Amino acid sequence: METKLLELGTGKAAVIKRIEGGYSSQRRLTSLGIRVGQTIRKVGSGPFNGPVVVEVDRTKVAIGKGMAMKVLVEELPT
Repeated sequence: METKLLELGTGKAAVIKRIEGGYSSQRRLTSLGIRVGQTIRKVGSGPFNGPVVVEVDRTKVAIGKGMAMKVLVEELPT
């Protein structure tokens, strides 16, 4: 079942199923290594409107909550 990256629990791993949004949003996320089929782990998220920190390809990346809402993932079993 797909869920938004923003709603994924901290410390959970998931596979990116699709990215919503326009060309520029998809290009920005791809440049950060966030692309369909990639395994990603949510490290944490800032309070209020703070960034969402994820680990992808052994690199930690911070993205805004708006961008995190556009990334749909499927949680991997633990």
